[in-house]
Amino acid sequence: MQLPLIDLRSDTVTRPTPAMRQAMAEAEVGDDVYQEDPTVLALEERTANWLGKEKAIFMPSGTMTNQVAVGVHVAPGDEVLCDQNAHIHIWEGGGIARNSGATTRPIEAERGLLTLDLLRDKIRPNDCHSARTRLVCLEQTHNRGGGSLYRIETVAEISRWAKSEGLAMHLDGARLGNAVVASGIAAEEWARHFDSVSVCFSKGLGAPVGSALAGSADFISKAHRLRKVMGGGMRQAGIIAAGALYALNHHVDRLADDHAHAQVLARAVEETRGLRLESGPVETNLVWIEVDPTLGTAAEVAAILRESGVLVSALGPRVIRACTHLDVSAEETDRAARAIRNLARLAI
Repeated sequence: MQLPLIDLRSDTVTRPTPAMRQAMAEAEVGDDVYQEDPTVLALEERTANWLGKEKAIFMPSGTMTNQVAVGVHVAPGDEVLCDQNAHIHIWEGGGIARNSGATTRPIEAERGLLTLDLLRDKIRPNDCHSARTRLVCLEQTHNRGGGSLYRIETVAEISRWAKSEGLAMHLDGARLGNAVVASGIAAEEWARHFDSVSVCFSKGLGAPVGSALAGSADFISKAHRLRKVMGGGMRQAGIIAAGALYALNHHVDRLADDHAHAQVLARAVEETRGLRLESGPVETNLVWIEVDPTLGTAAEVAAILRESGVLVSALGPRVIRACTHLDVSAEETDRAARAIRNLARLAI
């Protein structure tokens, strides 16, 4: 009997747990565009409290929460500072240019983690020839940086500098829960250094859909208008908000299991000829792997792993990514690690 595929392509592939499905089925609903859905309101209040912000707003996706946040912070002709591999820069369809009429200034940073030294001289001159530098965006944890983790001291230093220069701060915290668990630092402590914070419920937290954006009451009022413009107004959204609320209440601490499973995969990579950890030591639930030509291309290696019952993402000619999550058990992680080690026999 063939065992089920172990899906390590992303932490977005998780399916609702039975308890989450029950919460969704029993959710009290209303019309969220009228701000009358009690479950959405409960999720927004819970999220705001988790992040130590005045208000939060529920949206369909993290791309939308990021795009709305940027749109509130900037005006056409403004510039956003971010690292060169930031999600808002490379994986949101050029949305900042399309939606806000602003530009991004990508900065090369080790593992995607910006520092004050990298940012200090990046503010444009205040004259008509230059874009207006208005916003700094950080990503925590950093996807393309290998699930890398900012240090709170670095974030605090950048935040103090940004405030002194009149710049706003936005956190793409799609995997902020992973950062909370890995660092032991509360979400509120991370969030207090930012004017706005986006968090995703459909990644490691395991909800089927949804993200939230948090900030001041005035900021969220403006975000409501932009959400409507972008088509993000939902009606009886409590059905999906209930899944997100359940995830936030029950699935944060268990992210530690995903991190432990990622370490198992990381050790398998380090012990396999022809593979190496592309972004250095694994800190959370993302394992980015560089494939040596002796094993073939990333797509070819991904195809071989699929034949062994393991799904990974080929995200470049020589790069694959494995992502641990709620739906991958310790036993399945061990099976995946064995499949990775078996790749060594392909090396020339």
